[in-house]
Amino acid sequence: MTAEAGTGHIEQNPLQALLLMSCAMLIVPVMDIIAKYLSASLHPLEVTLGRFFFQFLVCLFLALVLARLPKVGGSQPAINYLRGILLACASLCFFIAIKYMSVATAISIFFVEPMILTVLAALILKEKVGPRRIAAVAVGLAGALIILRPNVAEFGLVSLLPVGTAVLFAFYLLLNRLYPVKDDLLTIQLTAGLAGTLFLSTAMAISTSFDIGDVTFVWPNTWQTGLLALIGLISFATHGLVVAAFQRGSASLLAPLQYLEIVSATLFGYLVFSDFPDGLTWAGISLIVGSGLYITHRERVTRQKA
Repeated sequence: MTAEAGTGHIEQNPLQALLLMSCAMLIVPVMDIIAKYLSASLHPLEVTLGRFFFQFLVCLFLALVLARLPKVGGSQPAINYLRGILLACASLCFFIAIKYMSVATAISIFFVEPMILTVLAALILKEKVGPRRIAAVAVGLAGALIILRPNVAEFGLVSLLPVGTAVLFAFYLLLNRLYPVKDDLLTIQLTAGLAGTLFLSTAMAISTSFDIGDVTFVWPNTWQTGLLALIGLISFATHGLVVAAFQRGSASLLAPLQYLEIVSATLFGYLVFSDFPDGLTWAGISLIVGSGLYITHRERVTRQKA
């Protein structure tokens, strides 16, 4: 969730921006809770495919209603399709992880993404990273290790998948820095939905044909189809809320609100699955959140000096 996703210029309204971003961050974990529920009867690959397929259908329906079907692929077809594939891979890693782990724990580990992005930006974009940010990255990664250690012992290497999600999403954001978004929200969402659907459909076909990873396609019943459609709708709606928020407020104002996801994930995870992070996990979460907030602060200071 970042300002790079936003397009267009709208008059700044910090209060509206805060409300829109808060709503998005509180709603996003609902998608993950539904995905975890569905993973008991459907393979996470199928759940992820359903998310992108219904996201594509929602975009297509909206485009038809508005009578302005966008050009599929937009002005940067290769880059936009790559964005969709990166998001599809990130979502797949995360949905596999939450089949075994609590949603709150997986989201907390995922929030090492700002630290990974800082490292990638220094290595690939040659951005200057001072000792303060390097220290913040180290503290954030230490927090992730605190959370990961008992989970790796209990669930094995699957516990590392949220880190994989963070790496993939960091590459997605890095791609946005290298090739800023030039298309409107509907075009980006439609292209991402199509790219994700095609990529995941291919993965599903190959996995089932060659019996890879114990993947089995199950025709969803009416209830499951409705939940998959709801995941696609939530994905579309929350992305729209984030874009609208960043159009009205600065990244430094809104970035801290992304950690509301942990609050929402903890609440819904407890209500639905009776999952609640233990004291050690909360200690790790505190380190990750603190490091992420400090990195955001230092990036704002750096931009102001520039």
